[in-house]
Amino acid sequence: MSIAQTFPAGGVPDCPPQIDALAIRANILALEAAMRPMEQIDCPLQHHYAPGLYAREILLPAGSLVVGKIHKHAHINVISQGIAIVVTEFGRQRLIAPYTFVSEPGTKRTVIAETDVIWTTIHTNDDECRDPDALVERLTAPDYDVLALEMQQ
Repeated sequence: MSIAQTFPAGGVPDCPPQIDALAIRANILALEAAMRPMEQIDCPLQHHYAPGLYAREILLPAGSLVVGKIHKHAHINVISQGIAIVVTEFGRQRLIAPYTFVSEPGTKRTVIAETDVIWTTIHTNDDECRDPDALVERLTAPDYDVLALEMQQ
């Protein structure tokens, strides 16, 4: 489960323009830790399957702040509805649907939904697994140490 909260209008400051990647990563992890004990909002999920593919579609309600998981593999992202501010260790972007991009391995992001956002991630699923929990475990890492160990194998 990702960490998700609601933020007040105008309550999210811009990221400094020259902050380094590791500092941003540390800030994202600190934000996630601070949000973890708070009451979580509902971000409805839909799971879609096609031969060799798994798509995970999430609705991020307007005003929500979400810290996602660390993804182990490159995958396609499709924002089919809405406007979101996205912060990763590579910087800050304002994404407006429709928008499609490739997420690189090791990416963890904070998403601020300015409007209701529908965001779909598309992953390979060679063994046709239909268990969403098993897929999340396969596709994401609980932390960067585990990711580094798995990438060395």
